[in-house]
Amino acid sequence: MQNKVYYNGACPICNAGIKNQRKRMEACGLKNIEWVDINTNPDAVFETGASLNQIRERLYVKDINGQLNIGLDAFAYLWSQTNSQRWFAKLVQFPVIKQISRLIYNLFAHLLYRWNCNKKRW
Repeated sequence: MQNKVYYNGACPICNAGIKNQRKRMEACGLKNIEWVDINTNPDAVFETGASLNQIRERLYVKDINGQLNIGLDAFAYLWSQTNSQRWFAKLVQFPVIKQISRLIYNLFAHLLYRWNCNKKRW
């Protein structure tokens, strides 16, 4: 089984972030990742148990063990796999930092989702 990243390619900010992360991971030699743009492959949401809008709002990563990581945890998982970002993955796991980071991520994700809805990207 390989890692699977479910992201919203219709959001220009999300898409740019995923392209950057993908480039970093490929530079480290990580190729066991399937990148699933739910905008072009909406049926893939059934693999997560989430709704299309939930994945439009937050990043989802299914790891090689089948565990689903959502939002900040999804990013932390990807960072932990990337040599140059492992330190950041460890940093956001500290209790107080994790709570603050999760709050900031969720707020940003919600505002970005609303912005994309207002722009009628889907």
